[in-house]
Amino acid sequence: MVPQRPKKILIVEDEHDIAQLVRHYLEKEGFHPNIATTGLEALNLAASEHPDLVILDLMLPQMDGLEVCKALRHKPETALLPIIILTAKREESDTVVGLELGADDYVTKPFSPKTLVARVKSLFRRLERANGQKPTFLVYGSLQMDLTRHEVTVQDKEVMLTAKEFGLLEHLLRHPGRVLTREVLLNEVWGYDYFGTTRTVDVHVRRLKLKVSFLNDAIVSVKTLGYKLLDQPLQP
Repeated sequence: MVPQRPKKILIVEDEHDIAQLVRHYLEKEGFHPNIATTGLEALNLAASEHPDLVILDLMLPQMDGLEVCKALRHKPETALLPIIILTAKREESDTVVGLELGADDYVTKPFSPKTLVARVKSLFRRLERANGQKPTFLVYGSLQMDLTRHEVTVQDKEVMLTAKEFGLLEHLLRHPGRVLTREVLLNEVWGYDYFGTTRTVDVHVRRLKLKVSFLNDAIVSVKTLGYKLLDQPLQP
């Protein structure tokens, strides 16, 4: 069996001590980290080094992390690149904006390096499970999800989803008609016990609805609990 190459992780962080600390913990776990200290450098390295995941600080010189996230998501070659944002800002709105722009997860400073590494591993496990399954299709109206190729199409047109958007949609498709609480979705899709805001789920549901318009009515919000996918999509 050919040994797997180490996963390449781009750390985008202008504070030297934090960047080196994160690098140290990632290297201990067998990852291959690289560091960018500005937003522009991050975009250049993402294009030249082809990382498997990006850890992105929001407070950066010249170009902030939100701009970097937006730029990565608009380029076809990095549109699906897993992104974890780091933020020292306490306002929830900053985190929500990052998630809406396409980040898969976030960690708030000050943070435990072990927690950050756990989030990284969780994202990779999510992708590996999807890529390692036998050929399987989930169908919902004109939407088709190919779990083997990690693709979603609507009326035969591919819809670009991030890892977490894909995982969230998959979980909804596997449990039509069932009310899924935000806590259940966090644990099942994000893959760890979650003690922060459940707003993460709301943001990802909203992004799904923006990308697949007929899900606007198909994914129903259940007050104070979570979400439910209708058993059958509504007729146009």
